[in-house]
Amino acid sequence: MARPVTVVTGGSRGIGAATCLRLAADGHDVVIGYVRDADAAEAVAEGVRKGGARCAVVRVDTSVEADVERLFDTAERDLGAVTGLVNNAAVTGPFGRLADAETADLRRVVEVNLLGTLLCSRRAARLMGPRGSGAIVNVSSAAATLGSPGEYVHYAATKAAVDALTVGLAKELGPDGVRVNAVAPGVIDTEIHAAMGDPGRAGRVGATTPLGRAGEPEEIAAAISWLLSPEASYTTGSVLRVSGGR
Repeated sequence: MARPVTVVTGGSRGIGAATCLRLAADGHDVVIGYVRDADAAEAVAEGVRKGGARCAVVRVDTSVEADVERLFDTAERDLGAVTGLVNNAAVTGPFGRLADAETADLRRVVEVNLLGTLLCSRRAARLMGPRGSGAIVNVSSAAATLGSPGEYVHYAATKAAVDALTVGLAKELGPDGVRVNAVAPGVIDTEIHAAMGDPGRAGRVGATTPLGRAGEPEEIAAAISWLLSPEASYTTGSVLRVSGGR
């Protein structure tokens, strides 16, 4: 049987990098989309190839339609028919109250987290629907239901929209044989917290969860891999919360 070919956006770091490595270990060929750090993306690609998988690396800003088209065109040309998509690329913008947020930051969060997910999902639907099979996994956030007041309500709002997209698109594509699900991580120990200006956040917030710790990227990657697998063949329209009970 042909190996599944899965596109992972935001695949050069954090949850995206862990997902690429897990998928390679689980038998997928992987397309790594990244926006900035070519060296990090190539390091992940090396790990994917060491895991026995084929890999392509594509620089892509998911909020730009032409970039998204090039991402999928490259995937299909270099690795074959795309069978899976992980919409992981996202930004938070700076920490703070909405009243203090800059319009440019708000616009970027909406364009990457929501428009980018829509553009990638649309292209995946156009490819997978006519073929009668495929799976999309959106990386949402527990923030979608918690709201994240005082931190990034704008980010939380985009993730709530991703949840709505997951449910609606699952109903739309189900008759075509395409499953759509989401994973909603809680606080995960990645470099995103330092990038937002609070490197100690994962440990501090993680300690307040029922499990008493932050999650690891590999724990989210495991959930994503399951949702893409045949074991989840009757699962669609679900938002799987992986948040330590928070």
